[in-house]
Amino acid sequence: MAQSNATQVKTKASITRDSALALAIAARDAATRIGLNLAIAVTDEGGHLVAFERADATPFLAAEVAINKAWTAASFGLDTMIWNQVVAQPATAPLANHPRVMPVGGGVPIVVGGGVVGGIGISGGNAQQDHDVAVAALKAAGFEVVQ
Repeated sequence: MAQSNATQVKTKASITRDSALALAIAARDAATRIGLNLAIAVTDEGGHLVAFERADATPFLAAEVAINKAWTAASFGLDTMIWNQVVAQPATAPLANHPRVMPVGGGVPIVVGGGVVGGIGISGGNAQQDHDVAVAALKAAGFEVVQ
């Protein structure tokens, strides 16, 4: 007996464009409050870029780093501060060689109802500043923050 199409497809929740843009604006506001020029990237649950901006004075490398931080956070639903600890372990150290894994603070999963719907990546400050801006943006935009 053939299966219906409904049993062959899994639906995943993902951040909307409007929510991604609002999150990027919240990150910009958080960065401005502490005097940082940053690159801000927001991805959907599959790590695809949805929203991005780079402040005028932000180094161009920060753009790619922010995108990869968001991708890394969305990939397993782990904060990139935790990824730093993951790749420090001998059993998982080879993951650090993946070209998109960015195990540096500033990438945080976007969570709704316990499920990952995307990732936010911030780059241009130090790892702690980038992380703090990402968390402040998530809180300001009304998303869950999973530590």
